[in-house]
Amino acid sequence: MRQIPLGVRFADRAVFESFLAAHNAEALQHVQRAAHGAAAGLTWVCGPGGSGKTHLLQAACAAASERMRAGYVPLAQVAPLGVGVLEGLPQMQCLCLDDIDRVSGQLEWERGIFGLLREIEDSGARLIVAAQAPPALLKWALPDLGSRCAAGAVFQLRALDEQEQHAALVLRDETWHWLRKRFPRDMRTLYRLLDTLDEAALTAQRRLTVPFIREVLRAAERER
Repeated sequence: MRQIPLGVRFADRAVFESFLAAHNAEALQHVQRAAHGAAAGLTWVCGPGGSGKTHLLQAACAAASERMRAGYVPLAQVAPLGVGVLEGLPQMQCLCLDDIDRVSGQLEWERGIFGLLREIEDSGARLIVAAQAPPALLKWALPDLGSRCAAGAVFQLRALDEQEQHAALVLRDETWHWLRKRFPRDMRTLYRLLDTLDEAALTAQRRLTVPFIREVLRAAERER
């Protein structure tokens, strides 16, 4: 049943089991309930880059797709294609719109999203959206859309501190200490690096060890 529009590929790590709740447990629990069909209407997840918004939305779509029509749309990527990408999405029983703030303030996009939200609410489905800021702080071309979004369930994600980053990365691999000493300390960079290393290890049929990581990084450096 999974619907992933426009060939969007989910990160393998983007499941609820690998999302470290820490201080974001309430948001995680609500999104899980929505993905499992227990909570309808609009859920708004916001927070700084690297706080886990995309992870949470992709995990929700992956979980929901096991029992209903579900879709994930990364608006930051598809916005150049125009508002037509929203066609057919009201059929989704669980729709996740990432980076909604990339199109807020644009009248045509807001009209499309407003119509989408009304159809989803009327059908008893669920819409989960992500943005950097809560709806009350965004500039809206349609104030009514801003008000409808603010009336939904709004959750502010807090970025993980160093101890929590450690715990989150341990969920994936034991190379955390080595990577943390050599790369920027934000979750997005570290997870992207781990995804690259995982793919390289799979291709080479090798275990993800520190010597192998050094080999992959040296090769990547030579290709730049």
